[in-house]
Amino acid sequence: MNILGYFQKLGNALMFPIAVLPVAGMLLRFGQPDLLNIPFMAAGGQAVFDNLALLFAMGVAGGFSKDNSAAAAIAACVGYFIMTSALKTLNADVDPGVAGGIIIGLCAGHLYNRFNGIKLPEFLGFFAGKRFVPIITGLVALIIAYIFSLVWPPVQEMINHLGQWILTSGKPGEFAYGLANRLLIPIGLHHILNTMVWFVFGDYHGATGEISRFFAGDPNAGQILSGFFPVVMFGLPSAALAFYVTAKKENKKVVGGMLLSVALTAFLTGITEPIEFMFMFLAPGLYLIHAILMGVSLVVA
Repeated sequence: MNILGYFQKLGNALMFPIAVLPVAGMLLRFGQPDLLNIPFMAAGGQAVFDNLALLFAMGVAGGFSKDNSAAAAIAACVGYFIMTSALKTLNADVDPGVAGGIIIGLCAGHLYNRFNGIKLPEFLGFFAGKRFVPIITGLVALIIAYIFSLVWPPVQEMINHLGQWILTSGKPGEFAYGLANRLLIPIGLHHILNTMVWFVFGDYHGATGEISRFFAGDPNAGQILSGFFPVVMFGLPSAALAFYVTAKKENKKVVGGMLLSVALTAFLTGITEPIEFMFMFLAPGLYLIHAILMGVSLVVA
């Protein structure tokens, strides 16, 4: 597998845990005192955001295991607990967050593929096969924790500076994020960028990333993401309408239902890939204009 294919697979693996977030966000928001004032509902939603790194570790491990095995996800869970606990002892200031969860997930997935059929001496037979994967993942997690304690502080500082540039440089950062976000969709790498912006960049009372900081009450969070809504809810559905209007008369019945479904998907769920993949390869120039307009939307929103 080449590097591009590897990152595409990582992007797909991240989609599963990300799919949980809309429900968690609704629980957290509707449970707030200014809405329904149901504390246990808000706490349920907050629990998901508090454990994003663990969810990402399990999702990536399952996505990279050759048979989407639950054993790989359990191994990632074990590895994540060991890594975070060891880090607290080695360097309490180090918090790799979501990035650490993704790395543990990658290790667990690859270790599962390598050791799920391992044979051990008869007296250790109980620990052979898939049962060996959480064990080896836990040992590797100790090594990862030690490496993180040494190299992560400068990396964490660099990530924070990059995030601060995107979030505080004003219009250039907003435009660059919107443009890159769309241009990475054809190769499946936009999820990586989104993960960093949504869950890593910026800090507000311990909450990191645009989404977590927004729900933590950061008054400056969420602004950079607001520019997506005009394009996702109105721009792309309008594009679908334009495709229908300009379609040949004999093809309108064929394409009408499909265009309606992808337009509703974008408007109701924010999932834009179905409509974007309809024209990104057929009309790459049009897709480039779409990406530029997304950057412009983030600037003017």
